[in-house]
Amino acid sequence: MGRVLIMLLAVLCYGAFFASFVYLVGWVGGFEFMPTHIDKGMSGDPVTALLVNIGLISLFGIQHSVMARKGFKESWTKIVPAPLERSLYCLFTAVVLYLLFRFWHPIEGSLWTVTDQTASTAIWALFWTGWGILFISTWLLNHFELFGLQQAWLNLTGKEAAAPEMRTPFFYKMVRHPIYTGFFIAFWSTPNMTYGHLLAAVGFTIYIVIGIAYEEKDLLETFGDQYADYRKRVGAFIPGIGKKV
Repeated sequence: MGRVLIMLLAVLCYGAFFASFVYLVGWVGGFEFMPTHIDKGMSGDPVTALLVNIGLISLFGIQHSVMARKGFKESWTKIVPAPLERSLYCLFTAVVLYLLFRFWHPIEGSLWTVTDQTASTAIWALFWTGWGILFISTWLLNHFELFGLQQAWLNLTGKEAAAPEMRTPFFYKMVRHPIYTGFFIAFWSTPNMTYGHLLAAVGFTIYIVIGIAYEEKDLLETFGDQYADYRKRVGAFIPGIGKKV
């Protein structure tokens, strides 16, 4: 596959992923102008809704974790060009998110509803803070590498990628996985915690815990004692919690 085509496909994959991410923000927020959101979608009885929604969350978790593992990448890049591996990962994530948006079944009833205007405003501030932490964290290390553009660009220009270097800027000094911290805050910060929203928040929190375990195996393999020492000093996705002795 030509280098220019790889670069073009990487840009298209990035665009698809970025669009799905923007939609995810509105979907979790339950904004009424959205065609579908966490409390607006397909109808069904509670049991069907529970099973379908758990399946969708599981699909996201499996895709997001399995495709990120070293063993999968080694097999996958025998089929697709290595410079496209990360971009295709992002594209598949976008597809799975589309399925989530399309087939999610809202579940009626609420665990809590905050009517006080001041408290509601504070919760929405937390919601946006969560997404802000997530987005900023992608830039603290390397946004373009994380989403596949750098790999395609290096391939286009005939340059080699630099050796992996462990860095812990800003949020990474407080938690090891600030992207997951952002997800956690965003999913739990709502003035109206419907049962459907609760299921999503619990499901994605479970995914975060499982995903961290798998991700850190790869990080330990890459950075060794340097990362092991980091785990002893810094919490996983909540400051001070999840240190590994």
